[in-house]
Amino acid sequence: MMRFLLLSISLLFLTSSLKAQNNAVAAGEKLVYTASYNMSGLLNDIAEVTLETSSVQTSKAVLLRLKCTAATYSKWDNFFKIRDLYESYVSPKTLTPYLYKRNINEGDYFKAMKYTYSHKTGTIKSVQTKKNNKVENKTFKINAGSKDIVSAIYSLRLLNFDAMTKGQKKTVTIVFDRKETKAYITYLGKETLSTNIGTKTCHKISIGSQSNVLQGSNNNLLWLTADENKIMVYGKFKIPVGNGELKIKTASGLKN
Repeated sequence: MMRFLLLSISLLFLTSSLKAQNNAVAAGEKLVYTASYNMSGLLNDIAEVTLETSSVQTSKAVLLRLKCTAATYSKWDNFFKIRDLYESYVSPKTLTPYLYKRNINEGDYFKAMKYTYSHKTGTIKSVQTKKNNKVENKTFKINAGSKDIVSAIYSLRLLNFDAMTKGQKKTVTIVFDRKETKAYITYLGKETLSTNIGTKTCHKISIGSQSNVLQGSNNNLLWLTADENKIMVYGKFKIPVGNGELKIKTASGLKN
């Protein structure tokens, strides 16, 4: 279930701007969210989703590590235990991804995936490890601007929403399970929300997709702060296994 949730989050955050300059995200940022899920008609807080950034020195360059973790609260572990890790290593200036890792542990479901990008050839070299330790290698083509889940989540914050008009649409692409998925963003204007980190004026966005990951045209909405940080404070989603919400809990280390 959480893998559908994380994909829906990424579709909610997507952008096609591969070369936009990063003026919103810096190392040391930490965003914590409560994930709620509709069970028997009631929304229950089932998991915590944390987004963190840090600086990493490699042999060739300094990269920005974008880390996303999802874990069910302990009272839900006996029902369905989730411990998921997603991370992307990107250019600090443009958030262009170079390496992506994903480790999924949900009940009896396990999957590990690694992407190594080659932007010059427009390919990704992937390595998948399954629960039986079987390893599968595959290289596949991608289009310019396609991104993994985590780099896509952060890259939305590079968009200039103030230059967009109400009703304006964009088409964007994400790579998930070695396949490209298109999403459709519609800008809905500004709204003011009361959140756990204060009252915020936000950009409101609606998301649709060509796949069945997101259900309906007005059921998937996202609110980003209308400031230079553009962090998500609230999201609503409907996926094949149900519907739910994401609410910000804490925010620290913001760049602006």
